[in-house]
Parts: sequence; C-alpha cells; structure tokens
Amino acid sequence: MSKGVKLPLSQLIVGLTIKLPLSWTNHPFVFNQFEIETGAQIELIKSLNISYVYLIAGKELITTTAAQPVATVVEQSAEDYAKEQLSSLRKSLRISQQRFQKCGVECRTAFSKMNAEPEGAYRAAATLVESLMDHIKETPIPCLALVNSGEDSAITEHGVSVAVLSMMLGHLLDCTNSELRDMAMGALFHDLGKLKVPDVIRRKKSNLSDHEVNFLKMHPKFGYDMMTKQNLFPEAVLDIVLHHHEWADGSGYPDGLKGSAIALSTQIVALANDFELLLKGGEGRSPQVALGYLFKKRVGKHAPSLISALVKVLGIYPPGTLVLLSNAQVAKVLVTTPLVKQPHVLACDENGENTTLRYLIKENISIERVVKIDELSKTALTKLDPSADISFYFSPL
Repeated sequence: MSKGVKLPLSQLIVGLTIKLPLSWTNHPFVFNQFEIETGAQIELIKSLNISYVYLIAGKELITTTAAQPVATVVEQSAEDYAKEQLSSLRKSLRISQQRFQKCGVECRTAFSKMNAEPEGAYRAAATLVESLMDHIKETPIPCLALVNSGEDSAITEHGVSVAVLSMMLGHLLDCTNSELRDMAMGALFHDLGKLKVPDVIRRKKSNLSDHEVNFLKMHPKFGYDMMTKQNLFPEAVLDIVLHHHEWADGSGYPDGLKGSAIALSTQIVALANDFELLLKGGEGRSPQVALGYLFKKRVGKHAPSLISALVKVLGIYPPGTLVLLSNAQVAKVLVTTPLVKQPHVLACDENGENTTLRYLIKENISIERVVKIDELSKTALTKLDPSADISFYFSPL
C-alpha cells in the first residue's frame, strides 16, 4: 500500500507534514510522521542518509506536479500511521517489561554478592544504575509504563520500581546526574536488610504482633550494617538505606529525623517507597486511590512539594488506573504522556469486547473519570485484569 507522494529532500520546507521512510528505531524523532516546525529539523532529516520523504499534508505550501495523488493517499497513510503507532506502543510496552525483569535479575545478583563479594555487589549495582540512567534519558520527556513483577513481588523488583519513581521525581526536580545515581542505588538497596527478617514475618498477610513490627523496623539498620562493611557505597546511598522510613514530622524510624534533617534524596526515595507500599497493601491498590491516600492520610509525613511532584510524574491517572473513556469504552492506563487526560491505554467495550490498545494522544478521545472494579463486567475484568501487580518502568516510546 502506498504511503504518500515521494518528496525530494530539496523540496522540504517548514509547515509540511511528512513521514520518514525509516523504522522508528533508525531516526532521532519521536514519531515517523510529523509536521516540520524548524529549519533545524530539515537539516537533521537531510543527515539521515535518505533521498526522499513521504508528503502527507501541506501540498499547498509548495509547487508540485504530484499534488493530485496526495489527497487520495492521505487516508491510506493515516491508516498506516495508526497501525505503526500501535505497533510502536506494543513494542515499547514489551521493552519496558523486559527491561524491568532484567533489572530485577541484576539486582538479585548484586544482593547475592553483598556479604561474600561486596566489591562485586557494588560493580553489579553500579552497572544497573547506568542502565537506569540510559533509560530515563532515552526520550526527551521521560514517561512511566505499567509493568508487572508477578504474583509474588520480590524485594528486588520492588526496589527497581521505587528507583524508577525516585529518578522520575529527581529528574522533575532538576537533580544532578550524581544525585539521580545515588537515589537509584539507594532505592535498589533500600530493603536489603529485609533479607535478615524471617519470611514468616516479612510475608505475613495478617496483622503483625508488636514484637514482629519492631523486628521488621530493624531492616533499615540491618541493610546499613551490611553495606558499611567495606568503604564502597557513597554516603548518600547509605543514608537512603538507613533513613527511607523517616517522616518529615519526625514520627518515622529509626532515628526520628525531622524536616530538613532528612536529605532531599532520602525524602524522595521515602515518598516513592511509601506510594509503592500503598499499592501493594490494603490501603490503596488503585494507583489513584493511593495518591489520594497520600494527600489525606500522610499530611505532614512528606513535604507537600514532593507529593505535588509525584502527582506530576504519575499524572492524574497513573499507570494501572481503571478509567472510562469519552467514547464509552473502559480502559486501564498503561503509559503516561505529557497530556494527562490522554495516556496510552488498553481499552474494551463495557461488555469486554473489542479489546485494543488506544493511542489517545493522537485520537479525539480522552478520559472522563476513574471507574471502580465493581463497575466492570466480568468479561471486562478478565480483559483489563485490574488485580495484576502494579510496578513502574521507563517507557521508551
């Protein structure tokens, strides 16, 4: 199927909508099809080792003998473009999931070396942190994708998800690369000390006894002690491991630190960890409910500016949220976008039919409101699977 009239690069001008004859992985633009807005974009296109582009719109801006076929090609090209976008979305979701799982494996490797080979643990963690740094900088505006760590979310996968949220917060707050690296490593290791907590306590579903609670609260000190045997980890990383359960009002543990006595990097990881724990526990489950819980029940526990930053990072409809679309379909949010009411979603009809990925940012569809699980039909529940684990990773889209 034709994709459009071939336009020589010599005829490129600002205002044209064009499509590149390249895979999305072989050029630096966000999408294959876009409107040329600057002369710099034209020069960049000319550097791509191609001799033409497909003209999609803007034929009135140039004199061309091929103007007539363009109108008949636009509809075909739009259909191809929509298919390409959905293909890119599927690929990006698959990449995010694969990267998340790989990071979990690498984090377990670092954990396993901490006692017998601490230098190896540090090298493994540092390598993992560099991967995270590469991935957050892969797109001009980093976004979050929904990923799944399985039915039994491990400490390491939890650490990766907290690291991703912390880095997104740090990026929004203009933290330095060094600070981002410290936050990432501190978040990866923040629950290391839980390995010294018996499984019967750590995995207990019912309420813990006072003795069990006190034992569990020792995990920051356990992790700190394990990581200070060798002079390898930065002080900022150790501070995160030791103090990620401190609260701004001084009611946290182990040292009851208050306000500015808690390092900013530690405060960021503490907030990301708190939100993740709300998702895993009975308090939240729905990401939007968990955000609301932070606003209503954690007053004074976190700096208001950090909670506001978390809302900007997650969007008002965080990945994992069930929503009603303006076209009457129900959906689960999969990837955030700069347009908060138009994330990428998995959608279906109310009866569960016509399940498909939707690229709302390029459609005339938006989110109307959040829906509750009991509002969905049994078939829609099966298709959207709202009970699946919720974790986060950077989206390469």
